[in-house]
Parts: sequence; structure tokens; C-alpha cells
Amino acid sequence: MKTKKLLIYFTALLIILTPLAESRASLLSPEEEVELGEGFLKRIKSRYEFADYPYIVQYINNLGNFIGRQIEVPYFPLHFYVIKDTSINAFAAPAGHVFFFSGLIQIMDNIDELASVLAHELGHVSARHLAVRIERSKKIGMATMAAILAGVLIGGEAAGALMTGSIAAGAQAELGYSREDERQADQLGFKYTHMSGFNTQGMITTLKKIQRENWYGGQNIPPYLLTHPGAPERMANIETMAREYTKIPDSDTTKKLRSRFPIFHTMVAALCDDKENAAREFKKRLHVNPESILAHYGLGLVLERDGKIHEALNHFKKALRGKKNSIPIMFSMAKAYQTAGQYEKSVSILQRALQLSPKDKNILYLLALSLQNLEQYDQSSRIYERLTFLPPVKNEVYYNLGMVYGRQGKLALAHYNLGIYSIKLKRREDARFHFIKAKKLADSELALKEKINKALIGLDNH
Repeated sequence: MKTKKLLIYFTALLIILTPLAESRASLLSPEEEVELGEGFLKRIKSRYEFADYPYIVQYINNLGNFIGRQIEVPYFPLHFYVIKDTSINAFAAPAGHVFFFSGLIQIMDNIDELASVLAHELGHVSARHLAVRIERSKKIGMATMAAILAGVLIGGEAAGALMTGSIAAGAQAELGYSREDERQADQLGFKYTHMSGFNTQGMITTLKKIQRENWYGGQNIPPYLLTHPGAPERMANIETMAREYTKIPDSDTTKKLRSRFPIFHTMVAALCDDKENAAREFKKRLHVNPESILAHYGLGLVLERDGKIHEALNHFKKALRGKKNSIPIMFSMAKAYQTAGQYEKSVSILQRALQLSPKDKNILYLLALSLQNLEQYDQSSRIYERLTFLPPVKNEVYYNLGMVYGRQGKLALAHYNLGIYSIKLKRREDARFHFIKAKKLADSELALKEKINKALIGLDNH
């Protein structure tokens, strides 16, 4: 009898492990996944508007990469995005691209909720769930696969616009996460949340909010947050895991991220929501508390979006009086002054900000731009040059550096930087024109000539 039980046990184990071993052995390669990830990103960008405000991008990536340090085997560099959409959704795409819809962020009250959902998505990335599922449908081309994945992960009405071809319907079921995938992502997400010093209860409070939104007719709520397994079961599992752990004290990084969450949340609400809705919400908060720093800042951002620069500046000033060392508020105020053509005031604020945060690329770029508008080309060019050594470098840095050098009469350097800018935009013939022109003008500048020759060789090799 005992032998029979053992035989049944090992047979069952073999049935479970054989498909897993086969799928892992023939797993989509990291190189293939990177290609798919690029196609997926391109498709999502064609369908949605991304929040590109520098301090939204900076915060979500700082948080994501901080939690991502817990991943045991980092197959890919991680990239995080906020999509301007009221849907309550988030998903991990191939090759470490993780997306949050602004609607989901807006229902969150604290960083622990954001961190726990982000960690869950990193659980999918770490376990390479998509790679396993994609391998089963590898006969489908990468472009079609990117479209199908977009439909699977986004869901709702948007899925139809992203998925094309009759083959999509058949593959969609294959590519959706299984119950086991979701359980494993929850377990890994719990671990990453805990090890990063955030409160693991964040996932439970987020799930409760999502359930509430669903009761009130919420649209486009991602399936993984409501099913595979259901939210009540998931909450019970997370509560069980939480009993075995004591929260780790906040590290310096965790404290910093925690303290900056309210202003990040304000920026998302002000810059991603409908302008009228956002303005109404911030005015309501100011009615309750006329001294609210975040409400003044949020309303300032909304007014700036609406082209009401002078009104926006009044609110930024009030916000900055209450939070004197806030880099995002200083940046927004300086940007508004620049839009109004008040470049001296912009420079004054940015120089103060730079004393607080000397390596802040957003402050440096805006300062260089303001100095350029004031025709202080020497100072401006030095800052742009510095930015070329702080990757990733914005394409506009090379363009503006070329223009500034042109104004200074440094024509070889001007053409060289405009050549780099053309390469970034994949305008090969424009790049060749500028490099050849730069080479003719370089005269005895041997170091510059060498850089130009390398750039031309690079053009010829591609």
C-alpha cells in the first residue's frame, strides 16, 4: 500500500514538473524578449499618451529600481512608465517594461500601496511568466505577438484597437497569466515589498479599493487584480504571509521615497487627469485648507497646462513658501517663468535649486536653456557639455549645444553636436553632412577630428 502511494506521488510529481522543465528549457531567450519588448513599447506609445513630466518619470523609476534590486537574477534593465489614462490598471510587459495607468495611482493613498503593486509586477518579470507563455505561441511573428500581448494585458475596449488578425483570438487565452503565475507573483511581490522596507498590507488595501471601484462600475480593471485567484483569496494569502514577518525599519532611501510620494501623487493628479476635474478637486481642497501646499502646487500645474501662467505662478509661490526646498516646485516655478519670458527669475530659482541638488539633470537642462535665452552662451554651453556626461542624455542637449556653439562662432563643434543630434533622430544623411562640415572646420583640433572620424566610421558601419 505504501509503495503504491509513493508511486502515485512520484507519477504526479513527474506530470507537474515535466511541462515546467520543457518550458524552461525552451524559454524565450533574453535577446528575443528584448526585441518583443521594444515592439510592445512602440505599440503602447502609439495608443496612449505617457506622462513625461520629469519628476513623475524620475520618481516611478527610482521606486521601481529600488524594489527591483531584490530580484535574484536581473535579466533586463527595468523601465517604468505612467500612462495618462483613468483606467485602474498596471502590467509588466516583456523585457522589464512596467506600466502604471494614472487612474490606479490616483486611488492610492500611500507609497506602500504603490510599492506592493509594483513589486507584484516585478514578480512576473522575475519569474519570466510572459517568456514561458510566449514560447508556446512562438510561431506567431513578433509584431503580431506584441499586439496580442497588449490586448491581453490592457483588456477592456482598448484591447480591440491593439489586437489584429484572427490568430489573435486563439493565442490570447494561451498568453494570459494562470492562477499559479498570479500566486507566484504575489509571493515574490510580497517578498520584494518586505525586503525593500515597505508595508506589505499595501496590496490588501489596494485590492479593497479596486473591488470598491468595480462595485461602482469601474472600467478596465485588470483581470489579475480581480481573478486568478479572486481578490478575497489573494488577500487571505497575503494576510497569512504577513503574520510571519515583522516590518523592516525604513532605510534612508525608503524614507526619502516615502516623503516624496505625496508630491508625486499630486503631479499625477494634476498632469494626467482631465483639467476640469483636477482643478475642481484642488479648489475643493483649498476651500477646506487654504494653506495646503499640495493643493496650491497641484492647482498651479493645472493652470499652467491651461496656459494661465501668471495664475499658476501665484500658486507656485504659495506652495514654495510652505515647502522652501522642494525641487519639483522650484522646477515648475522656473519653467513657468521661462514660458513667460522672465528668464532672469527662472535662472535665480534654478541656481538655488542647484545648490540643493547639484546633479539634478532636469534643473541643469532648464538652467542651460534659460541662460541660452539670455544669450549667456558661455555659461550655457558649459552646462550642456556637462549634461553630455550624465546619461541618459536628452536629444535636445546636443541640438541646443550645437546652436549655442554656433552663436559663439565655434562652428566645428556646432556641426559636430548637430551631427550627434541627427544620429539620435536616425537622420543619417543629415548626420553625415554635419560631420563632414565639422571635419573641414576643425583645422588643427586633433582631438575633435578624431571624434568626428569615429562618428563617420560608425555611420559607415551601420
